[in-house]
Amino acid sequence: MDFALSPELRELQLRVRSFIRERIVPYERDPRWGQHGPSESLRDELVGLAREAGLLTPHASRELGGLGLGHLQKAVVFEEAGYSALGPTALNIHAPDEGNIHLLEVVASAQQKQRWLRPLVQGSARSCFCMTEPPPGAGADPSMLRTTAVRDGSDYVIDGVKWFITGAQGAAIAIIMARMEDGSATMFLSDMDRPGIEVERTMDAMDSCFTGGHGVVRLRGLRVPEHDVLGEIGQGLRYAQVRLAPARLTHCMRWLGQAQRAHDEALAYARQRQAFGQALGEHQGVGFMLADNDMDLHTARLHIWHTAWLLDQGERCNFESSRAKVVCSEAEWRVVDRCVQILGGQGVTGEKVVSRIFTDMRAFRIYDGPSEVHRFSMARKIVAGRRDVSLRS
Repeated sequence: MDFALSPELRELQLRVRSFIRERIVPYERDPRWGQHGPSESLRDELVGLAREAGLLTPHASRELGGLGLGHLQKAVVFEEAGYSALGPTALNIHAPDEGNIHLLEVVASAQQKQRWLRPLVQGSARSCFCMTEPPPGAGADPSMLRTTAVRDGSDYVIDGVKWFITGAQGAAIAIIMARMEDGSATMFLSDMDRPGIEVERTMDAMDSCFTGGHGVVRLRGLRVPEHDVLGEIGQGLRYAQVRLAPARLTHCMRWLGQAQRAHDEALAYARQRQAFGQALGEHQGVGFMLADNDMDLHTARLHIWHTAWLLDQGERCNFESSRAKVVCSEAEWRVVDRCVQILGGQGVTGEKVVSRIFTDMRAFRIYDGPSEVHRFSMARKIVAGRRDVSLRS
């Protein structure tokens, strides 16, 4: 494994770093960034800046207008973008669109790519991924899927309720997971303005970084023509892994940028704030927290880069993806939690960006599978001797 950055990747890293810090960070006080994420007008403005800079949707293929980044290249670029919570929105690499773009590139037909994927890559439309359901439906266990799809002539009629659907409000496109009559799962594509699909409400959540927030979506007699089936009938759960395994890792990449930002804010404060006759950072208690931050950031970065490298080699990395998700989400959370402590009173107010990072970051240990579910999955594979790959392979 050679993690040395090529001259081209180093140049791209610096371009993104400069773009985020000079053009995007100033928007962090914009009143259009509210409880349910950046408004549509703010998102459009940020996307326009990235488009002008030649940095829009860099993970998409060059044929579609992206930069065709591999996984290790994404690790570098996405971390830089994540330095501002608005950075992934600007570059069009935020969830759920980033994962949906990857899924559509792999699974969609040529006609579907033209109709559904191209607007996403261009940043002119947003999407949502409708899988999670209220109890007793699918959550961390997708086999509990209750939304149904019944064949009716050349259409499928879909009924069910989805919730925690990120970006649902204002999305133009939905990818919907539904259970077939034989019990298998299938993915469907739909316009969000079709009769039979409705965003009932937007849920209040701790995080505020996703445009459109998190919605409750009701499907009532939604008719989807057979040519809008995504991939093959009955392969929905397999396609979910095509989407979710890399998406777990890109979450880690983006949040690593946020954790680094929090650390930089806390470090600057610890250097200049005086207490008991010396700089705060010179007190052992604070200095140890900064050292622990450095170790957690380094550990998270190594897990991301190693798993990204394996994906670039074409390895199946479900085990590694789960391990990286747990290690990174918990390490990055510890970093931000320490930063709040170092900043003291300012850490719990809007005076510092760290308080917003803190409330956003907490959800990361739940999104794309709670840590406990990943540990459970990993444990079963370890006991059965079915780990995909390892550092020793």
